[in-house]
Amino acid sequence: MSFELIKYEVKERIATITLNRPDNMNSYNNQMCEEINEALDLADYDDDVRVVIFTGAEGCKKPTYCAGFDLTIKNPFDFSADGPCNARDTGGKNALRIFEMRKPVIGAINGSAVGIGITMTLPMDIRIFSEKAKIGFVFARRGFMNEACSSWFLPRIVGLSKAVELVMTGRIITADEALRIGLASEVVPQEQVYARAWEVACEIRDNTAPVSIALCRQMLYQCAGERHPMTAHKLESSCFYYVANAADAQEGANAFMEKRSPEFKMSPVKDMPEVYPWFPKVEFPKNIQHC
Repeated sequence: MSFELIKYEVKERIATITLNRPDNMNSYNNQMCEEINEALDLADYDDDVRVVIFTGAEGCKKPTYCAGFDLTIKNPFDFSADGPCNARDTGGKNALRIFEMRKPVIGAINGSAVGIGITMTLPMDIRIFSEKAKIGFVFARRGFMNEACSSWFLPRIVGLSKAVELVMTGRIITADEALRIGLASEVVPQEQVYARAWEVACEIRDNTAPVSIALCRQMLYQCAGERHPMTAHKLESSCFYYVANAADAQEGANAFMEKRSPEFKMSPVKDMPEVYPWFPKVEFPKNIQHC
């Protein structure tokens, strides 16, 4: 499949999605939204892909992962044809698709990330920032508001009080501050961002079972809003006894005893337990206020 605004490459079982508009500071638009989701679908349903890395194309005027939504487009947010009940934020479509992934997603944030440039990374599992990155939830400074489901993700990552402060001030923060508040998993020199993301991806690829990763990832996200740990106990019990009696667990035990690398063969596309998905698919609601 060919793309115009992103690059999609699979190498050594690691898929890389590159935001590819360097002449426009890798800025985001509606077409990029659709291409990102198409690439995520490809990765999620391909057993030859174990990990997904997001990064920004090199060649911008200054190190940039994504400079936000491209506001040079005429009427970029005109959803009048959809009406207030059916209009959907494009960044939210990407965030929800990343949330549903069975594969780990790593953000190699190789430069500044503002607006959608940072909110699109919140559903990613690991965020590795360049030391030169500048980060900003700048929406209110432009007369907009935060999007891409960040009202849900951001407080869960940095805490409610810090999320409110970042959104209300719209101030630009450094990568070091992002690390202190838990927004960044790591901060590395500019030239090492993608290499470090690749290193982490290889660690996951070489040492973990893909079905186990898919179950662990969804368990952590889906149970985050549960009011009591009993739900987690029930789901963990069901899933644990499935994987414990499956081929990958036997291979993992044998590899450990034989002091060798495991060769996991089960597929997160075909070999998930019967209980998966235990969470209902949530449709876009039509019951907000008058809708």
